[in-house]
Amino acid sequence: MPRGPRLDAPGVLHHVMVRGLDRQVIFQDDQDREDFVRRIAGHADAGALTVYAWALLPNHLHLLVRTGTRPLARVMRSLLTGYAGAFNRHHKRIGHLFQNRYKSIVVEEEPYLLELVRYLHLNPLRVGVVPDLRKLHGYPWTGHSALLGRVPRPWQATREVLGRFGLTPRQARPAYCGFMAAGLSQGRRPELEGGGLLRSVGGWQAVQVLRRGRETYLADERVLGSSEFVETLRQEADRTERQRLRLRAQAPQLSTLIHQVAAATRLSPAALTGGGRARALARARDGLAYLWVEVLGHSGQALARALALHPVSVYRAARRGQEQRATWERLVR
Repeated sequence: MPRGPRLDAPGVLHHVMVRGLDRQVIFQDDQDREDFVRRIAGHADAGALTVYAWALLPNHLHLLVRTGTRPLARVMRSLLTGYAGAFNRHHKRIGHLFQNRYKSIVVEEEPYLLELVRYLHLNPLRVGVVPDLRKLHGYPWTGHSALLGRVPRPWQATREVLGRFGLTPRQARPAYCGFMAAGLSQGRRPELEGGGLLRSVGGWQAVQVLRRGRETYLADERVLGSSEFVETLRQEADRTERQRLRLRAQAPQLSTLIHQVAAATRLSPAALTGGGRARALARARDGLAYLWVEVLGHSGQALARALALHPVSVYRAARRGQEQRATWERLVR
């Protein structure tokens, strides 16, 4: 069965899992880990993600994030592509690093946010990377040490998590530590890795029993939450997808869009695609990239060829173009 499209919208909470190709190691040393954390921090600082929990393991990683100004798919593409290139250069290797596409599960905030914070942050202990909870407190490659104030991570949403345990971080940390200790005996919890109602009612076997009755139940492997949450999310995703497809069907071709942006900024199309570095040209290219990539949902490859830029530069320009999105969106709506 083909996999469904990813579910996403601004403000949605996701549990993201990324694995190495054929279970190979994706973090060989602290330089690798530092590089990946720096990349996460950059996206968080830019407002693309709010990061609640994370854990880097030798051959896989977990993130608990809320999407912000950019779709999760674009953030993850930038994050993983950039890291894989740096990893290959660092270790003098070629080829793919990650297993196909990452897994992302939309999460109902209550009651799962804190459960996932604990589950993700206990990962190094479960797999034997650290021997006990005391060592985990200072381990720098999860968000747990940041929640305890041991390793500064100003980009991590520590106050949002600790605020559920106390009025101040000082009051909250003992309660948070107690919450973590209470989870030590739980082991691996596959119900926290997706499945919506299928997980919450006891897995496939329980669902088959339910389906033999008159009732029908909603379930989605891309969602962790109640049946009501699944239904609400799927309706919203369907509505958003219809809007996106309608907009793309009505959207101008790239050459037309270039002429529209050029006219709106009183530039010539030749100047817009000519490589000049004047401020007005750079601003117009940012707007063009924002419309093409973020609003119309196209790949940056075609625009990169038209502008004689690297695709990474197009995605960066699209992020800058968001700062004046109201100006640019009028051209395609």
